[in-house]
Amino acid sequence: MAGTQARSSGLFNGLVLITVGALLLLHNYGHLELGVFFRHWWPLLIVFWGVIKLFERTVGRQFGGGAISASELLLVFGMLALMGVVVAHDYVKTKVEDLDIGGDNYSYDLDVSPKDVPAQARILLRTFRGDITVRGSDDNQIHVTAKKNAKTWSENEADHLVKPVTVEITKNGDGFEVQPAGYDTSDNRISVDMEVSLPQKSALTVKTEKGDIVVSDQMTDITITNQNGDVEVRNTVGDVSVEIRKGDVKVSDTKGDVKVSGKGGEIDVSTASGSLTVEGDFYGPVRADKITKGVRMVSPRTDLTASALNGHLEAGSGNIDLIDAGGNVTLRTRDNEVNVENPGGKVDLENRNAQTSVRFSSAPKDDVQITNSSAEVSLTLPGNSSFEIQADCRNCDIDSEFGSLQPTKTQSGDSHLAGKNGSGKGPKITVKTSYGNVAVRKSALSVPAPPRVPAVPAPPAPAELPAPTEQ
Repeated sequence: MAGTQARSSGLFNGLVLITVGALLLLHNYGHLELGVFFRHWWPLLIVFWGVIKLFERTVGRQFGGGAISASELLLVFGMLALMGVVVAHDYVKTKVEDLDIGGDNYSYDLDVSPKDVPAQARILLRTFRGDITVRGSDDNQIHVTAKKNAKTWSENEADHLVKPVTVEITKNGDGFEVQPAGYDTSDNRISVDMEVSLPQKSALTVKTEKGDIVVSDQMTDITITNQNGDVEVRNTVGDVSVEIRKGDVKVSDTKGDVKVSGKGGEIDVSTASGSLTVEGDFYGPVRADKITKGVRMVSPRTDLTASALNGHLEAGSGNIDLIDAGGNVTLRTRDNEVNVENPGGKVDLENRNAQTSVRFSSAPKDDVQITNSSAEVSLTLPGNSSFEIQADCRNCDIDSEFGSLQPTKTQSGDSHLAGKNGSGKGPKITVKTSYGNVAVRKSALSVPAPPRVPAVPAPPAPAELPAPTEQ
């Protein structure tokens, strides 16, 4: 029995050590945030423990094994404490970096000699702390205007800190790198701001740990990585890829695909001839206007695909508004009020715990499927539309403004609506929900204004005749 308990305990201890080691490796090299992981997935620890103990009890049943030992408890709590220290270290480090260090700001201009580069060279711009502004130009040179900054208690200390700081333009293979040098990059008292002019057709990569990035007038692909700061890209040709951890993103007037990933605050993308992809946890709002090839948005609780966006998308905290999506719309979400207006193709919506509303200003041309739970569904259609509908709701009511479509209700409280409107040759509409009413409404018909008739000028008043004179 002692041998069986030792073997089972060794299995449990080994799996605990392997799991903790794998999580720490993913944290260090795979960008796994342990704090977020435990906040959302901590019940897996109980499941993991239960599965191992169940296996041990099955193996050691005939010997009476499978009990939880004191050494196992100590190991589990020790590993949890270790990971708690890692999480606390990351949290404190982030908060310290965000603190406004005491002292005064001192800035110094930095001269950087321009460098000739091929017109289509690959260029990497990197800084650790500081803002980067990039503008495309017609000449084949890299021009850098830099400013080194220090926040200290005295000017003498600032002079000493920034004296060795430079900006280097170096050739690396078939590309070029522009970055500060000559100081300890972990010293958060020092920052370097750069304004860079480079050939428009250079493939551009920009990286910073803390600072704002602005890129404009580039004619090729742009890749941006920013750990803490805002990003703005405007008037570009080529794909734009932005990975951010904390900050806002704004992209406008671009002829290419746009991808934003990571996590952060607001996203605003307008007038893109390509597509928009948003992947990550952004507390928003996420706004998009006039995205020719549509929008794909994936977050912890939303999966949205719109094959074209002629109008506006706004996804905020608790709401998703999609207006004038010219193509198909597929949406899976929860706890978000959904409002879809004037979709141009197929509609497939699935929501939970929040109201869903779909409105057509013209007769739908493709099938519509709406599934909800614990919330209402509202569907608005023109009265002259041709469609076939089937609506079911559990423990709720269905209200229809179409005279030919009237619901029935069972003794258990479920409601059902089925039938055709118009010629019946239109698309099929399916609505399902529970514990929330369904409303099928007619959209108000817009009556065209009568043609404007130009006003006819009144005839001139007759001239007054002179009064007769006495003879």
